[in-house]
Amino acid sequence: MSGDRPLVSQGRRWRLPLLAGLAGYRPAWLKEDISAGLAVAAVGLPSAIAYPAIAGLPPETGIYASIWPLVAYALLGPSRQLIVGPDAATVTILAAVLSNVLAGGAATPADRVGVAAALALGVGLLCLLARILRLGMLASFLSRPILTGFFAGVSVSILIGQIDRFTGLDISADGLVAPIVELFREAHAIHGPTLVLGFVMFALLLVAKRLRSPIPGPVLVIIVSALLSYLFDFAGHGIAVVGDVPAALPSLSLPRISMSMLPALLLGSGAIFLVCFGSGIVTARSFAVRGGYAVDPNRELTGFGAANIAAGLCGGFAVSASDSRTAVNATIGGRTQLVSLIAASTLGLALLLLTGALAVIPIPALGAILAATALSLIDLTELRNLWRISRAEFVFALIAMWGPIGLGVLNGVVIAIGATLVYLMQKLMYPRDALLGRIPGREGFYKLHRFQGSQPVPGMTVCLIQGSLLFCNSDYVKSRLERIAREQAGDGTWLVVDASAIPQLDSSAAAMLDELRNELAATNVTLGLAEMHADVRALLDRAGVSARIGSGMIFASLEDAYLARTHVRQRSARPEPPEPA
Repeated sequence: MSGDRPLVSQGRRWRLPLLAGLAGYRPAWLKEDISAGLAVAAVGLPSAIAYPAIAGLPPETGIYASIWPLVAYALLGPSRQLIVGPDAATVTILAAVLSNVLAGGAATPADRVGVAAALALGVGLLCLLARILRLGMLASFLSRPILTGFFAGVSVSILIGQIDRFTGLDISADGLVAPIVELFREAHAIHGPTLVLGFVMFALLLVAKRLRSPIPGPVLVIIVSALLSYLFDFAGHGIAVVGDVPAALPSLSLPRISMSMLPALLLGSGAIFLVCFGSGIVTARSFAVRGGYAVDPNRELTGFGAANIAAGLCGGFAVSASDSRTAVNATIGGRTQLVSLIAASTLGLALLLLTGALAVIPIPALGAILAATALSLIDLTELRNLWRISRAEFVFALIAMWGPIGLGVLNGVVIAIGATLVYLMQKLMYPRDALLGRIPGREGFYKLHRFQGSQPVPGMTVCLIQGSLLFCNSDYVKSRLERIAREQAGDGTWLVVDASAIPQLDSSAAAMLDELRNELAATNVTLGLAEMHADVRALLDRAGVSARIGSGMIFASLEDAYLARTHVRQRSARPEPPEPA
């Protein structure tokens, strides 16, 4: 599988990524693409019906968000394999944004649908703007540990949100503890048949997964629960069902919104965009590793932007890369984005022909699908790996997990971003350093704490700084170098900084080096610099620091510094000639 498809240029003519991906198409691949497309549609239909409930949207919006976005990504998305569609984490953030945008007003279902579509348009436009500005690196802004913790927190929020679907109660409390307290307070009003059906369907999902059923668990639950609902009239026995679903394909139109909502919509779109794109790229990269191809985040921005604009225009909601549907595509062996087109056509036919069957699907069955999806978002293996590999990153994952649980999903995005910034600052503020020495009989310099037999160079302390020198860490680095100078100093000692691992340096760090030079000179220690990058040297030249340090203490290599120091020591050790009589 070749992975990402180029936007091919032939002279002045540009070809759509879909056409580029179909170049060299073999008839033998059609069977695999059709099989994969039908399977993607079968797996996507249950989640398309279930996920809108998280945001209080009618089920048809999930189907709308699973049709035209697939077509848009197939036409403009770079990946041959990736499948877009409704995503549980994205819809959970959408629910929080909707509550914020529509706060203080009596929102009708049509209002919620319109705002959700407007937010999808906002996400799509932000994707395209980021593509123009080449901001694909934003995909790495939320690190994998932060996303792992954030999704675990989101999963708990989704699980709490299924209480009413499993019990038939109307739970109005928010947060983690309050809904559980309300559940115990209203336990006498739990609808028994609803509770039993919800747990039976959840058990069916677990059994299907455990036995590796050829029919995916969510598909099995939808079929079984709809059949039982039809045979035993669940609605007549007080079990809530989906109800009427419009038997028509969505028409393309701009959502109608109030201009007063624009600021809130912009902020909400930004929050959804960041998590949607971040999680989508994680999915894209995960499957790229398996397929042996590379992912270009900037080009993925075009595909995600087109998919979300299509979702907004057809009355859907924001979408992202779907790991479950992409996994089905990869497993069956889909070759091209024909898979997406076939899946979209299949879902369109289901919307036109199966509305009667969709109407009798019981709500507890959808709650079971959402609960199972939420549990799948908790990556215990990754959390264990983080604990084993880096306790600091594990702590940041826990902070990101706590955000959605303790402060709500939308605030959880802010917490995740804040945790990322703190994590980055922590890495930047405390760059590592090491003392270097030589091994007798061998060339080069070696870390004293790592290489047995390495010895300090007499009269010269060599310190390797591993990281950029910036305003945020210059004070720390200065204190470290002062301490090293005090511990190693002797009469006429040189302190040579190995700058080979300093890729960047700013004006604050340049001023710090100048101050350090003065302070060390007062203690008879001379500061030197070796192996500087060209940009670092140019900045020090412009700041006048290079001139004050002196060309004699700026070295192209550590070997030059060593030879210069050896020459000075030999010259100082040479006896003075006797005075003439």
